[in-house]
Amino acid sequence: MSTITALGLVLMILMVLIGGKQGWIAFWSLILNFGFLFGAIVLIAFHVPPLLVTLTTGIIILAITIFMGEDDLQTTVAAFFASVVVMILLLILIIVVEYWAQAQGFGIEDSDDLEGMSLLIGTSFFSIAITTAVLSTLGAIAEAAMAITAGLAEILNRHPETPDQQLVKSGMQIGHQIIGTTLNTLFFGFFGGLLALFVWFAGLDYSLGTIMNNKIFVLEMIAVLISFLAVIITVPVATWTMVWRHRHHPVSKKEV
Repeated sequence: MSTITALGLVLMILMVLIGGKQGWIAFWSLILNFGFLFGAIVLIAFHVPPLLVTLTTGIIILAITIFMGEDDLQTTVAAFFASVVVMILLLILIIVVEYWAQAQGFGIEDSDDLEGMSLLIGTSFFSIAITTAVLSTLGAIAEAAMAITAGLAEILNRHPETPDQQLVKSGMQIGHQIIGTTLNTLFFGFFGGLLALFVWFAGLDYSLGTIMNNKIFVLEMIAVLISFLAVIITVPVATWTMVWRHRHHPVSKKEV
C-alpha cells in the first residue's frame, strides 16, 4: 500500500467517523472533483479551448462542492449562484492581470527538469495560466459563499420577517468574521507550498527585486491575491443573492 493510498483511507475513515453520512458524501465529492480536474487536464491536452474547459469544469466543481456539502436548498442554491457570479467576475479580472503580468510558462529554475523536453505542446501557456488561477480560487469561493448563506439562512429560519436591510447588515458582519481567518489560511498555504523555493532564493542570494520578478513566485502570488479578492467579493455577492432569494422566495413560518 502506498503512502498516498494509506493517507486517503485514513482521511475517509476520519470523515465518516466524525461527519457520519455527510462526511461520506463530502469524501465522494472530493473524489468527483479530482476526477473532473483530471478530465479538464486531458481536455486541454487534446486542445479543447481552455477557457471553455475552465468555465465548464469550474461550474461543475462548484455544484458538486456546494450541493453535496449541504442539504438545505435555501442555502445551497444561493451559494451556488453567488459562486458562479464571482467566478465569472474573477475570470475577467484574471485575463487582464495575466495579460499584464506576462508570467505564464516556466522560470529558469525549471530549466534542469525541462532539459530535453519540447515546450511545443500546441496550447497557449497564457490560457493555461488563466485556467490554473481560476480553478485555484474555487475552494475559497465555495467556502465563503456557504458560510454567508448558511448564516443568513439560520437567521431567516428563526426570524422569517427580517427586513432586507438587516439581512445585508448581518451578511456583511458574517463576512467580516470569516475574511480574516480565510485570508490567513490562504497565506500560510501559499507560504508553506513555496517554502523550499524561498530557501533556494536565500541560498542563491536572490535580491528582493529578482524574487518579485521571478516567474514561479509571481504566478503563485497572483493566484493567492486572486483568492484573496475572491473571498472579499464573495461576501457582498452572496449576501445580495440571499437577500434577492428571500425577497422572491420568502421563508414562511410553516417552513421554520
